[in-house]
Amino acid sequence: MSVRCTRVGVASDVGRVRELNEDSLIAQYPVFAVADGMGGHAAGEVASALTVGVLGQLGGRADVSPADVEGALADANRTILARVAEHAATAGMGTTVSGVCLGRDASRWIVFNVGDSRVYRFADGLLEQLTVDHSEVAELVAAGWLTREQARSHPMRNVVTRSMGSDPAPIPDIWSRPLDPGERFLICTDGLNSEVDDAGIAELLHQVPDAQQCAETLVRAAVDAGGRDNVSVIVVDLPRSMLVAGCE
Repeated sequence: MSVRCTRVGVASDVGRVRELNEDSLIAQYPVFAVADGMGGHAAGEVASALTVGVLGQLGGRADVSPADVEGALADANRTILARVAEHAATAGMGTTVSGVCLGRDASRWIVFNVGDSRVYRFADGLLEQLTVDHSEVAELVAAGWLTREQARSHPMRNVVTRSMGSDPAPIPDIWSRPLDPGERFLICTDGLNSEVDDAGIAELLHQVPDAQQCAETLVRAAVDAGGRDNVSVIVVDLPRSMLVAGCE
């Protein structure tokens, strides 16, 4: 069995309001991640691009460990800070980053997150948010002061409590979980889940089997629902039968 048989779809859109797409993506085996830049004219798109660029150094490897992912995120944070030190106009830039990576021996997924971009798992008709949002409203929801629905329209919904480009460096959440053929991962910036609720996301993940078409459909749904932010999506499928042409 080879997890290089994963089927991947990627889509991104600036949305209806923003002039610049500050999101960056990487879908380079074995790492799949999105980064949502922050800072506007302070070069949020630079911070997101630098982050996925460093993660891209894991590309092509078959022996990635959680410690490797943690080290890459630390390197990315230092890279952002070094860029700010060289270019004062970029002071204040930062980015979220969330994703999955095929782990050592291609037997486990490594899930990682800093900020409020998300990783979902969809399997057997059920949608599960694997990552925990590092945001003000997520903390209010956890404390029982807001419902998830109220959090979607709360004025503090875009305030993150961890981000890349911070000093001291943010502590990433990193999990390891076994592969399960038939599962589908959705990696997205908050431009998706702020416009489409989890029920709507689950419905589209169920209705559209092709990974690329599914990614494009999800992005289109977010834009059609308002598109108030950039929206970026990666869909990663692990087929139930890995014995398909070219994958044995």
